[in-house]
Amino acid sequence: MPRGKYTNHKGRNRKFTSPEELEEQRKLEEQKKKWRKEHGDESSSEEESEGNKSGSGSSDESDSDDDTPAKAKGVSGLIEVENPNRVVKKNKKLTNLDNLGEGEKPQLSRREREEIERQRAAAAYQKAHAEGKTEQARADLARLAIIRQQREEAAKRREADKKAKEETSKKR
Repeated sequence: MPRGKYTNHKGRNRKFTSPEELEEQRKLEEQKKKWRKEHGDESSSEEESEGNKSGSGSSDESDSDDDTPAKAKGVSGLIEVENPNRVVKKNKKLTNLDNLGEGEKPQLSRREREEIERQRAAAAYQKAHAEGKTEQARADLARLAIIRQQREEAAKRREADKKAKEETSKKR
């Protein structure tokens, strides 16, 4: 054994109790209980508890001790903590299930509501854009009109050039 106040347990052998040893210990305890029952050791403790039940003063204390669960040690007895991430399964009645589909809408989170609102706004904008009611649609239509006009003018110029070439070729 090392000298000094503190000992280091690293490197020491570990001992695990085998299942056979545990079984033997359990059997020994059962034999001791049987022996006590036969020889009256437990019966005397039972008689004392029965005597206490008949007495008025101590019966209230023993009954209250049996009914209350063991006190929690430390702060855990003072604070009751509930895990917010834990999902508790709620049983639903069959009558409520039928009514659920008809009247009640499921509560949406803020993000879900905003996403649905964004989609509706985008659809409304697309519809107004297709009808030409938005500023961007008006600007696009104006650009298109200018481009059409330029293309028509270019087509007229090309046709005039073709006719001029044909006339020059016929004169020769």
